[in-house]
Amino acid sequence: MKQYEMMVLVNELLNEQELKDWSINCARNLKKLNVLNVSITFQGKHELSYSIKKQTKANYVQINFSILPKYINKIKNNLKLDPNSLRFLILNKF
Repeated sequence: MKQYEMMVLVNELLNEQELKDWSINCARNLKKLNVLNVSITFQGKHELSYSIKKQTKANYVQINFSILPKYINKIKNNLKLDPNSLRFLILNKF
């Protein structure tokens, strides 16, 4: 299994409770793919350099996890379909 770090820009319109619910739901979806060592860190709300999907601010959520590389595309597809996910980046940690 490889370790990954994922940064997700989440819609700013979500309040604090909705953001926590979104993160818990995201972690549950990862657990379905046999992910190990899930760690979620909220980086706060920040102004974007340019608008994304007509949003000028976003909540930054960092998620660290371990998974087999063959499941990364499933994670990407799930995030693309999520209406609250503005952008995301998944990095392989060495």
